[in-house]
Amino acid sequence: MRFFLTLASFLFSFAWAADQHVGRRAPGFALPDLNVNYHDLGDYRGKLVLLDFIQTTCPVCQTSQKIFERIRLKYPDKVQVISVVLPPDTQQSVRTFIATYAIKTPVLFDCGQATGSYLKLTPQKPTITFPNLFIIDRNGIIRAHHEYSGMDEKYFEQLDPLMAEVESILAGPAAGPAKPPAPAAPKPAVPAKK
Repeated sequence: MRFFLTLASFLFSFAWAADQHVGRRAPGFALPDLNVNYHDLGDYRGKLVLLDFIQTTCPVCQTSQKIFERIRLKYPDKVQVISVVLPPDTQQSVRTFIATYAIKTPVLFDCGQATGSYLKLTPQKPTITFPNLFIIDRNGIIRAHHEYSGMDEKYFEQLDPLMAEVESILAGPAAGPAKPPAPAAPKPAVPAKK
């Protein structure tokens, strides 16, 4: 019995850790690209955003860009891909990355604040795994989070799993706060009895 409870506790804590990012409002940011043009997450409201935290030297980050680009090309008016890099990446490493892999979407520079707020980094949990993908719906709510570890590799290595998830989110109702109910129609005046 104790083994069962320990296993159940472990599985519950693992499931909670995997889902701790999903369902919350995506933290806002305004980060510069290679040309020092700032990109604000709020500018993409109304689109599904694939926000990918990467390193330009990461082989998986390099190949997953092709998958993200195919999704963006299929839904150019509905999907935006944004990649975010941290030091030690530099303007030169990003310039080379963009040219080598024909990147058509923004690659933004972060000093750690945006990354930390998405991944909920703390002194007790300071590590980052690359790549780390967040899918943000049209209302700015995180609908999915995939880290290249465990069972999420398929989202970075194969088109079909990520495409299916994107299409499911695009087809469903946009998440976010519920709309207030419409006001009730006024009741017709009832003549007073004499």
